[in-house]
Amino acid sequence: MRVLMIEDDQMLGPSMVTSLSRNGYTVDLLQQGKGTLSALKTDQFACVILDLMLPDIDGLDLLAKIRKEGFDLPVLILTARDELSDRVRGLDGGADDYLVKPFALEELLARLRVLIRRRGGYSESILEHGPIRLSLAEQKVTVAGETVTLTRHEFKLLSTLMTQPGRVLSKEQLHQALYGWDEGGSDNSLEVHIHNLRKKLPASFIRTIRGVGYVFAKDSA
Repeated sequence: MRVLMIEDDQMLGPSMVTSLSRNGYTVDLLQQGKGTLSALKTDQFACVILDLMLPDIDGLDLLAKIRKEGFDLPVLILTARDELSDRVRGLDGGADDYLVKPFALEELLARLRVLIRRRGGYSESILEHGPIRLSLAEQKVTVAGETVTLTRHEFKLLSTLMTQPGRVLSKEQLHQALYGWDEGGSDNSLEVHIHNLRKKLPASFIRTIRGVGYVFAKDSA
């Protein structure tokens, strides 16, 4: 799952990219508000993490622009501004959640899982289809109770497919979920990951829609 982070702190931003990447996210970082709308128009993200104290624009004004442009993806405000008035303005202005710095990484991860699963229409961080069980919180996959070892990209690919069962996702959509701006996958890397997943899982769950992309079947029938 791909996240756009808008954070100008020279230490926190890169640190958060590393931490979120280790927990199954593809993260692209902007250190100012400029470029946010262009990024949202050209790339697909599951969520935005937004600082309020940016060097070129107030985060609340940027949030208003995001919503005015019609982008309805979840926005989590992550800021040192802890006044009640700021929290109220943020939530009333279109934010889906508001977390004050300093924060615990575990709490941020939990809040991201809540936002993303709500958008996907499911209520728990455990995804189950047939014998396949995926835990977003534990970054763990089992098949018929047996743990399956996946690479970082394989887990991101499977979680992207399983959070949208029955929906055909294009190769471009899946490629964007796996690779951010600073990590370019080869032309056939997606096919390689799909091939490897099918060897580790019941192959009939991941189906090819010729000329379009792939879909995670709700059952293997």
